[in-house]
Amino acid sequence: MKDRNDLWLENVYSDGTAAFVCPPCPKLFETVTIRLRFYRNAPVKHVFLRTIPNGVEKLIPMVREKEEKGLVYYEAPLQMTENRMQYQFYLVCEDVIYFYTQKEITTYVPDHTYDFVLLADYVQPEWVKDAVFYQIFPERFCNDDPSNDVQSGEYVQDGHPAIHMEHWEDTPLPYEKGYCMDFFGGDLQGIRQKIPYLKELGVTALYLNPIFIAPSVHKYDCLDYFHVDPHLGGDQALAELSQALHQNGMKLILDISINHTGIAHKWFNRDGEFFDKSVGAYNNPDAPERAYYFLNPDNTYHKWLGVDTLPTLNYTSEALRDVIYRSEDSVLKKWLKPPYSIDGWRFDVADTFGRKDELQLAHTLWPEIRQSIRSVNPQAYILAEDWGDCAQYLQGNEWDAPMNYFGCGRVIRQFLGEPDLFMARNPILRGIPYRMTAQDVKNRVMEHLAKLPYVMWENQFNLFDSHDASRLHNNPRITPEGYRGAVIFQFLLTGAASIYYGDEAEIDGTLGTNEGCRYPMPWSKDIPSCRAYQLIHTLAHLKADHKALRQGGMKFLYAEGNVIAIARFWKDDVFVGVISTEKQDVKIRLPLGAVAASKPRNSTDIFGTPLEYRPLDNTSIELTVAAGQSYLLACR
Repeated sequence: MKDRNDLWLENVYSDGTAAFVCPPCPKLFETVTIRLRFYRNAPVKHVFLRTIPNGVEKLIPMVREKEEKGLVYYEAPLQMTENRMQYQFYLVCEDVIYFYTQKEITTYVPDHTYDFVLLADYVQPEWVKDAVFYQIFPERFCNDDPSNDVQSGEYVQDGHPAIHMEHWEDTPLPYEKGYCMDFFGGDLQGIRQKIPYLKELGVTALYLNPIFIAPSVHKYDCLDYFHVDPHLGGDQALAELSQALHQNGMKLILDISINHTGIAHKWFNRDGEFFDKSVGAYNNPDAPERAYYFLNPDNTYHKWLGVDTLPTLNYTSEALRDVIYRSEDSVLKKWLKPPYSIDGWRFDVADTFGRKDELQLAHTLWPEIRQSIRSVNPQAYILAEDWGDCAQYLQGNEWDAPMNYFGCGRVIRQFLGEPDLFMARNPILRGIPYRMTAQDVKNRVMEHLAKLPYVMWENQFNLFDSHDASRLHNNPRITPEGYRGAVIFQFLLTGAASIYYGDEAEIDGTLGTNEGCRYPMPWSKDIPSCRAYQLIHTLAHLKADHKALRQGGMKFLYAEGNVIAIARFWKDDVFVGVISTEKQDVKIRLPLGAVAASKPRNSTDIFGTPLEYRPLDNTSIELTVAAGQSYLLACR
C-alpha cells in the first residue's frame, strides 16, 4: 500500500489511445500531440516529455492543457522525425523526480525497455481491436453435408486407417486408438449454416484451424496448400463461407503451418500414400522440391520437434519463398485474393519458423512475409503462435500479434489455481502447486505489454482456451465464479477476445490431452440457457456497444493478495472488473478517481450480483469482495 502522500501516483496516466496520442498512427514527419494526466492536487511542479531523437536526449516541457473531473491534463508536441520514436515522462516535484514508463513509475532513471513507443507509417489492422473472435476446429463444429464425410478405411496415413465416427455425440478417440484419424464430419458448409447463431452470440470474426488438404483430423500435416480439403467442402465452400461472413459484417482468418508439411505432402511424398512415388523430393534425388526440405543424401531429414511425420521446410530456397509467399500466385496470396478474400493468417509454430541452429532466418523471413501479405490486403491480420515472450517480433514490421497465452491465458489460469499451461508439460514443474498472486498477474501482463508499441497492444489476441489446451471449464477445480473471472479478464485486456468453439455451450471434454479439447459441438443442448453462453453473450455485446471496451485505456486499479481489479475507460464510459481467488471476503480500496469515475452506476454489477461498497474519499470507494467472486462494474 502506498503512503498517503504518494496516492496521487496511482492516477498518473498516459497511453497510445486517441485520448492521449493524436494521431495514434502518425505518418513520418507528422507532429503528434502527447498527453498525460494526474490528480489536480498532485505536488507536481514541472512535467517533461523525454525523447531521444537521433540518440540524443531531449526534454520537451509539457504545458497544462485543461482540468476535468479532478484531473489535470498536460500536453506537448512530438515530431515523428524517425520511423520509431520512444519517450518517457519526467514529473518534477519539490524534492523528487518521478519517471513514468508504460510499465511503472520509478524514482530512478529507467532504461528504455518499457518506453512509450510510436511507429511512423504503421498500418494497423483497425478492425482487430473491436473484434470478438470465435475459434473453430472445423471437423468438430457442424456437419452440414454428410456426403463429403471421410469413410472408414478410405485411406491410410503412416499406417493408421481413417475412422468414420458413427454418431456426432460420440467421444473422440484417445490418440493411442485414433491417431488423430477419427472423423466426425464437420465441414465449412456447417459453419456457414451457423452464422446466425454466431452473430447472436456476438462474434465478429472467425479463426479456423487448418482446412487445406491433409490426412489427419487437425490438418497440420498438409498435403497440398493450394486446395481446401474436399472433406471440408473444397475450395468453393470456402469462397461461399467467406462471402457469407463478409455479407454479415464478419471477418475470417485461416490457420496454416508454413514451417513444415506432412510426410505425404506432394512436395515430400515419403511413402507414396496419396501420390505416385515419381512425385516429390523423398524418392527423387533430382526433384526440384528437394531444396524445399533439409534432406540429406541418405534421405534422413530435419523434422519439427523430431516428429517423424512433419518434415521442416528449408527457406534458404528462393523457389520455396516464391511459392509460399512471394509470387502473385503463392500460397499466402492466393487465399487473400477473391473469391476467398480472407482477412488474415494465423501461423502455426511461428516461434520456431525459420530457425535451425546456426541458420537463423526468422527476422529476414517475417518482414518479407508481412510485406507480401499486406501488398494484397493492407488490413490483413498477421497472428502467430508463440506461448512465451515474443516482443522481438512485435515491433511493427513482423507479426501483428501472438496467440496471447503469455499475457492472458497462462496468467489467468494459473491465478485460478491451475499449473502454468506451458510448464505443465514438465512433470517436475507441474508438481509445484504455486498459485499466481494478484501482483504476479499485474507484473506479468504489464511486462508483456509494456515492451510493445501501444498499437501492438490493440492487436493482442487474448485467449485462455484453444485446440492446444484443455478447456478451463472442464477442470472440476474451477468454480463458475472463477470461470466468469477468466472471461471478464479476457474481455478487459486491450485487444481482441477469442472464444474457443463450444466454451459457451459448456462442451464436454477431458484434461491433459489435445483430444480432450476437441469434442464435437453439442448442438442437441439448449445452448442459450447455459450460464457460459449468457456470460459470453453479455460481454461480447457489451464490447460492441461500448468504446471503452474496444478502444479505451486499460489500467490495473488493484493488485494485492489474491484480488485484481482492471479498468477499461473512454471519457465517461468506465468498466471495472474485480476478480478474487481469496478464500474469505475482503475489503479493497478502488481508486475510481484514477479513471475519472467516482462510484458504480448501479447497486449490482453487470451480471446482477449485489454490490456492497462505501465512499472513502473523493477518489475512491471501499468494495467488499466476496470469497472467490468476480464482478464487472459499470462506473460513473
